[in-house]
Parts: sequence; C-alpha cells; structure tokens
Amino acid sequence: MAEEHHHVPSGLTTLGRCLIAAGVSASVCSVVLNERDLLRIGVLVIVLALLAALVAARTRLVVRAERTLEPVRLSAGSAATAQLTVHTSGRLLGGGLVLSDALPDALGGSARFVTRPPRRGDPPLELSYQITPTVRGVHLVGPLTMRVSDPLGLAEYERELSGRTQLTVLPRVTELSGLPDGFGRGEGDAGATGLRRGLGEHDAMVREYQPGDALRTVHWRSTARRDTLMVRVEERPWHGGVTVLLDRRAHAHRGIGAQASLEWSIELVASVCRHLMNAGRRVTLVAENGTTLAAGRDPEALLDVLATVRPCTQPGLVPPPSEGGELFAVLGSVDSALVQPLIAGAHGGHGHAVLLDVAAWTAPHETRPVTGVAAPARAFTEAGWSVLVGRPERGPDKVWNDFCRRLPVRLGSG
Repeated sequence: MAEEHHHVPSGLTTLGRCLIAAGVSASVCSVVLNERDLLRIGVLVIVLALLAALVAARTRLVVRAERTLEPVRLSAGSAATAQLTVHTSGRLLGGGLVLSDALPDALGGSARFVTRPPRRGDPPLELSYQITPTVRGVHLVGPLTMRVSDPLGLAEYERELSGRTQLTVLPRVTELSGLPDGFGRGEGDAGATGLRRGLGEHDAMVREYQPGDALRTVHWRSTARRDTLMVRVEERPWHGGVTVLLDRRAHAHRGIGAQASLEWSIELVASVCRHLMNAGRRVTLVAENGTTLAAGRDPEALLDVLATVRPCTQPGLVPPPSEGGELFAVLGSVDSALVQPLIAGAHGGHGHAVLLDVAAWTAPHETRPVTGVAAPARAFTEAGWSVLVGRPERGPDKVWNDFCRRLPVRLGSG
C-alpha cells in the first residue's frame, strides 16, 4: 500500500518556540534597560526562527511509502521482516528525514530511521527492520510517519505516509511424540464398514488400521481378504475424536504477559491439538463456558483461533457436549466443587485433566489466594480421571510424556 502526501509545516519545534520567546524577552528587556544591542539580538533571534518556518513552508517535497511484512503470520518468538520503500520527489533544503514506524510494546516499540536530506533524482530508499514478537495476538504495525526539519531544527512537519499492516502472532507450539493407544480414536471414524464374519457369527465393524490402534483389535480375516491391515470396532459406534477444554477464566490464572499461566495453558493446548490433528484425530476445542472455539482436523485454523483468545469473566465450568469424544481439560485454579459439572458431564464417565499449580505463576504484588491442586486432583482421581499437574518449568512435551506414560502408548509421531 502506498500513499502520496504533499506536506505543509506543522510549526516551530520546541527549539524554535524557545528562540522566539527568548527574542521577545530580550526585546522587552532592551526597552526597559535602554540597551540597543540587546534589542538587535532579540530581533535577530525572532527573525531567525521565522525565516526557518518560511524555508520549511516553501519546501516542495512529495513522498510515497510502502510497507511489506514477511511473514504476516508467525509463532511467538519467531522473527518477521518489515521492508519499507520510500519514494521522494522534490528537494529538501538541508535538514534530515526522520521515519518512524509505530509498533505496540508487544512487538518491541517503534522503529526509527534518520536519513540524509533527499535530493532530486534519488533512487527509492530501502529500509528494513526485524520484529520479534513475544506475545501472541493480532497486532497492527504502523502507521509509518515522516518528520522533516530545517537545517537548524527550528521548524518541522510530520505526516503519515502509510497505514497499518496486520501481523498475526500464533501461540508457541512444542513438538510432541507418542500417542496413547486408541486415544481419541473412538469407533465412529470414517471408513468403518460392517462385514459378515461367517455363519452364526455376529457382524463386525471394521476399518483400516491407523497408527495408535492396538494390535489386539486387528481383524485378521478381513486383513487377509483385503490385503491391508484392518481393525475391529467391537462396540456401538460413537463420535470419536478428542475434546480439548481451555479454561480462560481470568480469576483462575496468574502472571503477566507471556509468562502468565493462561499463556502456558494456550501453548499446551496448541501443542496437543496440533499433535492430535497431525495424527489424524478430530479435535474439538471448547472454552470453559461450553462454547466451541474450533473443530476439525485443520491445525492452522485452530492456531488462528488460539491467537485471539482473551481472558473471560466466566465464574464456573460448563461441561462440553458429550458427543465430542474423549475430554482433555486444561484448567486453572479450581476447587473440588467446581469440577463436579465436568466429572458428571464427561463422556464414558472419565476424562483427562491438567491442573495448573497457579501459585507458581503468582507475582509478588498479587495477593489474591489461589486453590491448590490436591483437592481437585483427588476429586478427579476418585471419578476415574487421569490427572496431571502443570507448572511453569514443565513444558508441553514433559506434560504430554507424563500423559502417555499413564496410558498404553504407541511411540512415534502418530
């Protein structure tokens, strides 16, 4: 995007206004003290400032600017490059050209360039700088502004050259390995077919083998018939996949910025969801209020959703729809009473919970009490859930490895 501007002076700089004030004061004092030399100095200072403003007003400078970002979508901690191309026509009498591209604090603050005065026939000015965001979200880069001053710095003008460009910063994703045996497989995946096993035998629901299936479920007769490994689905089909619950409640989390417990939760959810999707699982991402945030097998679409997640004021937890498959809940501070709706609404009577020890994220100035993980962990365990504890020093890979060790696992990327 390029914009063209004919500029007019914004006025005197602080130095220019101070000179005029000093000149007026000197002139007044010269009359009181009857000092003609002081009057000459005062008049000279005033004329100098006004002459600088006149020079700036007569400057004929036309500027066009373009900004490109590469890439416009990246993970937190990665680097993007901003390329600025500035075209000038006309000539600036002395002074310099100061370009400033505004950036939010999450992107490191504004980028500033000081160049020599442009001259007629100069080639386009190519400038670049790097942006390394530390906080996920949708950020706006810009606007790009230009400031020009006279040779003495007494008068200046400043104008916007280019608008804003959107930069999407995704949550960090940690590569995971291993997949619990049958986790998220369900028995209603596409491709399952019913076959007659033989005279006097019941129908068997079979489908092609996929990584993560237990070898004990292999249907050898169908495998021999089709010349490809087939597995048996022995029970009534239900909607497979995994439902991942993200607790966004503001009062259930602690910490500031990228080091907050909510950001840790989002990184874990992003890593687990992408790992499951890459393994062919269908993932449904839900919030603490039961709302579906994303669903399907497209990890990039899910990461875009997670990039815009914000804390909420929901007081409690609402169980997700039961047809979403196995439940994997990542929870902030909860007590044993608060988790009862999840336990009661879990499909099959059990699920998996990651309880954040949010006290480990509490900043020194935070005085609000937090609930420990012992009581809710006991409530989940008594209900048949598997429970893991999340702490800031434990990354998503360590939590996932613990989860895999608690269930039968087939090692590999799935």
